[in-house]
Order: sequence, then structure tokens, then C-alpha cells
Amino acid sequence: MQFKPHEIKGLIECIPTKFADDRGHFYESYNKNLFTANGIPHDFVQDNYSWSKKGVIRGLHFQYEPHGQGKLVRCMTGKVMDVVVDIRKDSPTFGQHAKFILDSAIGNMLFVPVGFAHGFVALEETIFVYKCTDFWNKGAESGILYNDPALNIEWGIENPIVSEKDLILPTLSELR
Repeated sequence: MQFKPHEIKGLIECIPTKFADDRGHFYESYNKNLFTANGIPHDFVQDNYSWSKKGVIRGLHFQYEPHGQGKLVRCMTGKVMDVVVDIRKDSPTFGQHAKFILDSAIGNMLFVPVGFAHGFVALEETIFVYKCTDFWNKGAESGILYNDPALNIEWGIENPIVSEKDLILPTLSELR
């Protein structure tokens, strides 16, 4: 497995080594010892699953401390453009975003530490799964409006499908 740290500190793309033959392929998607040795020493306590039609945007979501969630995200099927926004108040990259193409054909994953808002747009019908470092906590959940003009995120889609809940999220400047 390759671990590729991003220029925004804390983000790590993980690319598995695939072993293929005429039957198909195999790869190890998670190994705690290997992840720990490469800067991801977290215990994951919850797995989540979502199915999305092409054009769905989910996010940008996060949970407030002390219930912040680190996430290890990937596609089981399909492909997404994954977007993260640094919301760590003391970070030199506060308010900056990064984008990653996560593709089930490649099997790549992204580790998103606590202190980031996370979302994605489904580039095709997709099953998206992720491991979390803390449990979902309704009272701690929040997010940022996906099309916040200050973030200037180019989602690459003209008529996204967005939940009513995500359409009323605050902008970055409106967060408490």
C-alpha cells in the first residue's frame, strides 16, 4: 500500500497494492499496523455506508469536538470527487479545500482527520463507505454549505442533487 500525504497536513491518500489474475483481483484494504506505521494510528469505531445516484452531493459534514470524527473514506462501487475543507481554527490552511478522485476500480482511500468538513459528489452511481474514529452524535453534527461562495469549490456538476438538510447548512463564516 502507498500512503501519499497531501500538502494540507493530516490528509493522506492510501492506494492499495492489487494482486490480479484471470479470476479477478485481491487487495488488503485495511491493516491497523500498516496504517499506524504510516501516520494513521486511530481506532475506528463505526462503519457507514451510502448509496448515491450520479450527481448527488453529500456534505460538507463534520462533528464538533469533543465528538469530532476522523474518517477513512472510499468507494466500494463507482467513483466520487471527494472534497475536504480545513476547519481547524489554528491551521495555516484554515478555509482551504482539497479534492480527490476516489475510484472503486483503483481502490484508493482518503484519511480525513478530525478538523475537516467532508463531502463528495457522485460521478456515477456509487456505494461509498467509511470508517469513523468516533460515533455519530446528533448534538455535535454540523456542516458547511456545499456552494459557499467563500470556499469557491468547483463541483463540476450543473444540477446537483442535494438534500434539504444540506441546503440549509451555514457558510464557513457563519459557523459558531
